[in-house]
Amino acid sequence: MNPNDEFAVKQVRGPYVKLPKHPDHCETVDELVEYAKERKKSGAVLGVDLFAGAGGLSQGLADAGIEVILGVDHYEYAVETHAARFPGISAPWDMSTAESIERIVSLMKEADIDVLAGGPPCQPFSKAGRNGIRHLVEQGLRDPIDQRRNLWRAYLEVAQLARPRAVIMENVPDMALDDEMFIMRSIIEELEQLGYTVESKVIDTWRYGVPQFRQRYILVALRDGIAFSWPQEVSKKVTVWNAIGDMPEVEGGWRPEGDADGWIRYEGPKTEFQKYIRRGVPKEQSCRLYDHITRPVREDDRIAFEMMTAETKYSELPANLQRYRSDIFNDKYKRLDENDLSRTITAHISKDGYGFIHPRQSRTLTVREAARLQTFPDDFRFSGPPSAAFKQIGNAVPVRLGENIGRGVLEALSLGEKKGFGSAQTALALASWYRSIPERDLTRPWIRDGNRWRILVCEIFMERTTLEQVRLLWPLIKSLPAANEEVGVSQTTKETILAVFQGERFEKRRRKFESLASSINEHPEAFWAPSIDLLVFPSLNSALKEILELASPQTRAEDRSEEPVIVAKGVLRVTSRFQGIDTESRNKQSDGRISIARLIGLNENSRSAHLALFELGRTVCVSEMPRCSVCPLQQWCVYAQSESSRDNQSQVLF
Repeated sequence: MNPNDEFAVKQVRGPYVKLPKHPDHCETVDELVEYAKERKKSGAVLGVDLFAGAGGLSQGLADAGIEVILGVDHYEYAVETHAARFPGISAPWDMSTAESIERIVSLMKEADIDVLAGGPPCQPFSKAGRNGIRHLVEQGLRDPIDQRRNLWRAYLEVAQLARPRAVIMENVPDMALDDEMFIMRSIIEELEQLGYTVESKVIDTWRYGVPQFRQRYILVALRDGIAFSWPQEVSKKVTVWNAIGDMPEVEGGWRPEGDADGWIRYEGPKTEFQKYIRRGVPKEQSCRLYDHITRPVREDDRIAFEMMTAETKYSELPANLQRYRSDIFNDKYKRLDENDLSRTITAHISKDGYGFIHPRQSRTLTVREAARLQTFPDDFRFSGPPSAAFKQIGNAVPVRLGENIGRGVLEALSLGEKKGFGSAQTALALASWYRSIPERDLTRPWIRDGNRWRILVCEIFMERTTLEQVRLLWPLIKSLPAANEEVGVSQTTKETILAVFQGERFEKRRRKFESLASSINEHPEAFWAPSIDLLVFPSLNSALKEILELASPQTRAEDRSEEPVIVAKGVLRVTSRFQGIDTESRNKQSDGRISIARLIGLNENSRSAHLALFELGRTVCVSEMPRCSVCPLQQWCVYAQSESSRDNQSQVLF
């Protein structure tokens, strides 16, 4: 504590938990290989967990029936925790080095590892870095060594070289949901090139019995073309009180006698969730609860806590109790709602617990309460001081999430059903269909034309025109001298377009067009940049910006990767029917965008495949009476294969 900080909370050190290593801990790689061979003889399914942390995912996989015998992480306390809980080796190996990758791959091959799991960090990429990787993906080439400093690339390289039966990757949704979805599409494309089938989605963890609002991106890849189905979700939430309501009351800063071996008397579980959490506690310890400790509480904090309900905002507290700017930290203090989910527990809980105030008591959460909300079993303990325990808990994959995914993987491997297609196949089918359509039959021929200026004009004035009107007006627009980054928009071209689109119905569009034409003439080079700056073109909305960037092909190699994945109603109709899952009315920006990215992949056909989805949604996969018989995706589409779809098929395109 800084003695000059009047707001500092006094820290009570300890207890420092030092855990013995697992009885089947291995000191050397040779020992681990021998151990693995014995376990394989017994029919065990073996796994490794890279970027394992304390082992939330490892524990979940173990509960499902996958024995994790290698865990790798850089955080010392987490490695110690993992070594105490799991057999084999828990190691602080540096995943950014070629030596570590080679060591892990060699071990996985010798030990005949079935499952590779982990949550690699995914740093942002420069455009140049993305394009270098994209070129390798399109050419079917492997990574150059100097890419290994990017940890998700290191993780993928382990999968490429070791070829386990299953790959499970977990991460924050933002890893997959950037505009271009580059990392997700790269990983999927490269795994599919190796013969894996890949499924991915953003999961609300409460749907797998986790009592907190926590979204995670999960990717599952199975070797040899085996199909994976997501485990059944639940509809009833496990609430905060359902999870922690059986724990005895304690005051902030309370510590048990006996230091790390100390415990508080526990009366027993009351709910099914609590019984699930206590399932591994030895009978002789059934009346004990370990790690039920938390930080001390300042007097002014105690007063603030007592004034708060689950609905109270920090800005609503009296000014004399606000130690932080309420306009910036309006959610700094948060009392959890006992009848709802907890907010997302992160590693920040190791610094302070103000965002996790107990629903009934005037204190922040204890270590054990935080672990419960991450679904760690009560017999799972964490190495190091309480701050280290909180950090390990906040960084962890919820155990119940890992368990459900693990069970799904084992079931899929047992069934061995083949999926039969991937992104490369769907992208090729879409692109080939789109390229085969005569220009006069396209509802938006300017999109395929690819001239950014003509796209702008037509999207402003012709977005909702009929096919006959398009056939009449498009040749005229196409014949006009196009604007370019050297001279901008000529007065003649501008006057001709304004003369064509007369009348009251075009008045707002004319004003928008004139404003954009003026901006283009002021900054012509900015309009043709790979990424258009909306601050330079205030009349341009984000949806039109995305269309321009997607449909206007870049000829320079360094610009090629700027192709956003665009969510549109007609496109989502296609992906929803294709999967048999509703992404059209809910989860548009997560599952919806992922479903689009899965169809178009990241290869030489991706851009045309994406444009094809727009045309498909307008002409074939329409709201009523879809024309499934002429759809390029019909052989894989869930909707097209259904009886109701077959009854509605038509044999003509127009």
